[in-house]
Amino acid sequence: MIVSEIFRSLQGEGKSQGRPCTFIRLAGCNLRCAWCDTSYAWEGGEKMSVIEVLDRVWLLNGRQICITGGEPLLQREEVLEILKKFRLHGYTVEIETNGTLDFRDLQPYASICMDVKCPSSGERSDLSLLPFITPRDCVKFVVADDSDLLYARAVMTQCQIRGEIFISPVEGSDYRAIADYIVRENLPVRLQVQLHKILGVK
Repeated sequence: MIVSEIFRSLQGEGKSQGRPCTFIRLAGCNLRCAWCDTSYAWEGGEKMSVIEVLDRVWLLNGRQICITGGEPLLQREEVLEILKKFRLHGYTVEIETNGTLDFRDLQPYASICMDVKCPSSGERSDLSLLPFITPRDCVKFVVADDSDLLYARAVMTQCQIRGEIFISPVEGSDYRAIADYIVRENLPVRLQVQLHKILGVK
């Protein structure tokens, strides 16, 4: 596996927000989102075996794991191998993905958080994956402005999404305006600011 970093912190977003979590951030990404806050993981990283990653996670303690990136599904075979080992040892695992690669073979072992790319990102997700999101998974729209909100609303209208839906404002955007839009349009979402940035942690 090509690993950017492994660390322990609080989960800053998604269904497990606020819970202690061990993060495995894999290096490499197939997108270049305009507002990406982990661009250092686009390249580089340290080559580690699955066993080495497991040993590092074991030393950090905790049973909640988040595999993120970059885009972790670019290393699908290794991710699937480590997921099976985590399951054997009773870990709970979430995978954060940009919604460009099929995640169905991973769902028996982990919950999925699909980040649907909005116009301000400069990128696009594969919306045909949304019907495969289950109630144990979630979907996130990172929004910066009105055009992103309109896009998110259109996607929610056109696509069946069975998992919980989060609207996450880009850092520095008008949080109040985004909140007002959600209330005014009665969107079936939860507003979620990035807790780790408020706390000043990873």
